[in-house]
Amino acid sequence: MNQMQGEIDTQLGGDPGSKVQILGVNETGHESGNATITTGRTLPWLQDTMDQQVWKSWAVTYRDVVVLDAENRPIAVYNVTTNPLSTPDNYAALKQFLLDAAAQLP
Repeated sequence: MNQMQGEIDTQLGGDPGSKVQILGVNETGHESGNATITTGRTLPWLQDTMDQQVWKSWAVTYRDVVVLDAENRPIAVYNVTTNPLSTPDNYAALKQFLLDAAAQLP
């Protein structure tokens, strides 16, 4: 995902993350894995909480990529378990979802 973030930033010609920001949101109850998942990575990693319950409100399945609009409302979901990014067509499809969402932003 780090690579995809860089490609999108370059393609959009803006500041890194100006229109598209890829980040992870860890499910509540799995906090113990945060140090492992973030080691050697640069993408932001957030921890869901019982107060926010983002996973529940977005009906997230493990390894979903949730694409949001300008108001942080889900507009697309792409699961990278069923669509592994190691397959070039899947990588291209997810990248295009993100670029299409960026094109809708003001």
